[in-house]
Amino acid sequence: MELNQWFERGITPDEYIKSLEKHKAGFSHIYANYSVPEDESFLQLIKEKELRVIVLAEPWCGHCMLNIPVLLRLAEKTNTPVRILPRDENLELMDQYLTNGKSRTIPIFIFIDNDGNQVAKWGPIAERTKQFVDQYRDKLPAKDAPEYDEKFKEMIGITAKAFKEDKQLWSGAYESMKETLLENIK
Repeated sequence: MELNQWFERGITPDEYIKSLEKHKAGFSHIYANYSVPEDESFLQLIKEKELRVIVLAEPWCGHCMLNIPVLLRLAEKTNTPVRILPRDENLELMDQYLTNGKSRTIPIFIFIDNDGNQVAKWGPIAERTKQFVDQYRDKLPAKDAPEYDEKFKEMIGITAKAFKEDKQLWSGAYESMKETLLENIK
């Protein structure tokens, strides 16, 4: 299937937001409180390219809670349509965008032009977010350790709270998306 067809299969951001349960409050908080920086030359460039975005995501994903609201604010400023596909129902597409060639880590943002050509791919997380998460992930016991599940849940709680509250992580996501787009737009 070509990317235009995948885009058409996606749901709107509003439909995705309605599907949120666990991360609805965090998602809504970020969306309500994040503003795209005044960056007129970049925003105008994106408008001129008339891009669209296919997002591979899942409602339970904390990284989606952090990154999708930032993307939606960028999309609003640039008149960029966004459609979201549940990762687990669209593995044929997801498997074309594996992280490190092996992992179905999300979100993945596929920026396409009017002809359905991929212009850029972003995701699953910004470097700033990765560094933040890694400081906790590195302290986890081995996966087969009896306390792993408990420690992993603690890490998820800490990172989800930071994703919701840390504006530096929001800015890092935006800057990473911007950098990716500038590197790929001709």
